[in-house]
Amino acid sequence: MPDLSDPPSESVGLIGFGAFGQLIARHIGPYFRLSAYDPALGLEAVAARHGVRLTSLHKAASCDTVVLATPVRCLAETIEAIAPHIRPGALVLDVGSVKLGPAELMTRGLPAHAEIAATHPLFGPQSARHGIEGLKIALCPIRGQRCHRLAAFLRHQLKLNVILTTPEEHDRDAATVQGLTHLIAKVLIQMEPLPREMTTKSFDLLMEAVGMVRNDAPEVFEAIERANPYTPGVRRRFFELAAALNADLVEGPSQGHLPPL
Repeated sequence: MPDLSDPPSESVGLIGFGAFGQLIARHIGPYFRLSAYDPALGLEAVAARHGVRLTSLHKAASCDTVVLATPVRCLAETIEAIAPHIRPGALVLDVGSVKLGPAELMTRGLPAHAEIAATHPLFGPQSARHGIEGLKIALCPIRGQRCHRLAAFLRHQLKLNVILTTPEEHDRDAATVQGLTHLIAKVLIQMEPLPREMTTKSFDLLMEAVGMVRNDAPEVFEAIERANPYTPGVRRRFFELAAALNADLVEGPSQGHLPPL
């Protein structure tokens, strides 16, 4: 684990410096020398604020640890681009919302001398606005021994609740946990304007949940709903049950006849 009594010696390269890359930088900055690559323009000010050096793709990929903070749909081409620059013993990890596909892409596309972890922080910039202590992160060790050090760092330095799992177990659970949350939020947003004053506590909590994902990048919704192989089955079951409930309500007791007690 990094020693804060000396200047950081280990380097971390962030491939992708959008909202989530910036969130990562804000919390790990005290522990590592940070570099970032992102083709987007106008990132100099935010990089300086977080102590991040903007650099080329191959230099970011040559760090001790490389974090792939890109959309899932861009992961294959990103891995292909960085593979020649990964140094022996480097740890490469992703932070996407699905794990089966990314784990397979990293295993197949990265050199054998790279260590690999698949991670999913179960929070985003909105839910982490008051800090990340106590929040959850899924960690799937894929290849190598540095995953144990990573788990210890996440637990002890960042104070995260680390859930050790496999890509398959992660995606099975996430299909329900995230698949339904984002689906329901998308529908409710399309139903707006919704009541804001005469509401119940349960409705307020529901809208609070909607607010946590409202401003997520479209790529997040796409990854959750399309890239997770278990999400279509969960979504289909949800709509089947909703349709059956609607049919019961439509075909329920006729007016004027109370149901038996």
